[in-house]
Amino acid sequence: MPGTLVTEGDDVVFRTVESEDAPLVQRSSADPRIRYSYGALHHRSLAEQEEGLEHWAEGDGNAVFVACVDDDRAPGHPEETTPIGCFSARNVDGDRAWLAYWLLPEFHGEGYGRDMAETGIGYVFRNFAVHGITAGAYDFNEASRGLLESLGFEEVARRRESRFIDGDYRDTVQYDLLRREWEG
Repeated sequence: MPGTLVTEGDDVVFRTVESEDAPLVQRSSADPRIRYSYGALHHRSLAEQEEGLEHWAEGDGNAVFVACVDDDRAPGHPEETTPIGCFSARNVDGDRAWLAYWLLPEFHGEGYGRDMAETGIGYVFRNFAVHGITAGAYDFNEASRGLLESLGFEEVARRRESRFIDGDYRDTVQYDLLRREWEG
């Protein structure tokens, strides 16, 4: 049974993460088209993902959702919404939330990433007293960096050669967005 609907954007809906979402979430650490750009260093088995899912999704200070599209936007699945990725904001009970998101590769380039990010950022600012949101992207992840910049995030730091990914050291670029900038 899918999780409870929490909020919706133009094309995506957010629902709670449930135990049956473990195979979807596992793809973020197994599929190289997602895992390298997302920064997952280690493969996680389905059993490992199932074990860690509750801690990740239900941890205090975390707002974690499965992003879905309605059946008419996902051909071949007319009976329900189709999960397309995940959105999370950690430390929402503090001064600055940390944003992370990913989409399944078959949904890249369709505008879902922007809608998912806008929906999630709006949700965080409406429901939590954070002063700002921080996000990171690797230097090679031009799509994510461009998305963050188009939403008003400003590059505030770069950690040079911070992570060994797929055979090379890569820079991590950090971005911030303040509440007043989002609401302004």
